[in-house]
Amino acid sequence: MTTLNPSGGSRHAAILGIGSYRPSRVIPNAEIVEAIDSSDEWIQQRSGIKQRRWATPEETITLMSVEASRKALAHAGIEASQVDAIVVATVSHMFQTPAVATAIAHELGTNRPAAFDISAACAGFCHGVALASDMVRGGSSSHVLVIGVERLSDLTDVGDRGTAFIFADGAGAVVVGPSDTPGIGPVVWGSDGEQFDLIRQREDWRDVLQQEHPQMPHLVMQGNPVFRWASFEMAKIAQATLDRTGIKVEDLDVFVPHQANMRIIDAMARSMKLPERVKIARDIAEQGNTSAASIPLALDRMIAEGDAKSGDTALFIAFGAGLAYAAQVVTVP
Repeated sequence: MTTLNPSGGSRHAAILGIGSYRPSRVIPNAEIVEAIDSSDEWIQQRSGIKQRRWATPEETITLMSVEASRKALAHAGIEASQVDAIVVATVSHMFQTPAVATAIAHELGTNRPAAFDISAACAGFCHGVALASDMVRGGSSSHVLVIGVERLSDLTDVGDRGTAFIFADGAGAVVVGPSDTPGIGPVVWGSDGEQFDLIRQREDWRDVLQQEHPQMPHLVMQGNPVFRWASFEMAKIAQATLDRTGIKVEDLDVFVPHQANMRIIDAMARSMKLPERVKIARDIAEQGNTSAASIPLALDRMIAEGDAKSGDTALFIAFGAGLAYAAQVVTVP
């Protein structure tokens, strides 16, 4: 019987550095209310959003990812040549193939790393962190760059009263690498395919091409069912994640949920009975919902503003179209 060499990875993995990129265009509620027959007060009451960031034509998926990644590499103190895998979570890279991760790898000046995209919507970044942790510990990679990036403004119907005020653009990146102590806990992830139609692209691309005047297919969402599902189901996932990690809610310093809706964030915090001292990410008010980019963007803001510091224990949790979800406890870099 042939014996294969085992994969020799690190015993533990951790997030070593983080970086983000926020597009230059700031779009306040006042700029979109007329098209959806709404008001600033209605939008804030419904979502907590005061403004959002939309990318300019020059701020591409690749550009935003590269800028966020350079900051993450600098924070981690490693060179691009040390990255041997890149995982990009996105639903708004408009090429079916090739993966945008390969272009990002080239722009960064890496040394031919494994590079691929994943599609898990708003939960994509947490999926990427889980994959990267397993890759480092399994020995297939030493340093993995995980990027969450979106240009959801390209997929937003500015006349849709249910979604026009929600979605936004941006990029966040982290470097995952070897660690002497556990820095990324076990992932709790899954999907509820029965809810497949609650958040989705409106048309199949093939149907779009058959239209007399083809237009970009837009995202649509059934807001109330999504709110009910997330408010109750995700608190259960959060508790399952704490249980699997072996800690209690009192051990948390920071809570970084996907920035979907301020009311959902508040509902999860209440259901989890988070202690008042735990800092909660509320980046959605200024940034909007950036899907796969929202968690790294939110954590980077918390670090910059002093609400999170190196060594803190943070809970990531995200859900999105599918409905896909994922959560893990991490140590803040």
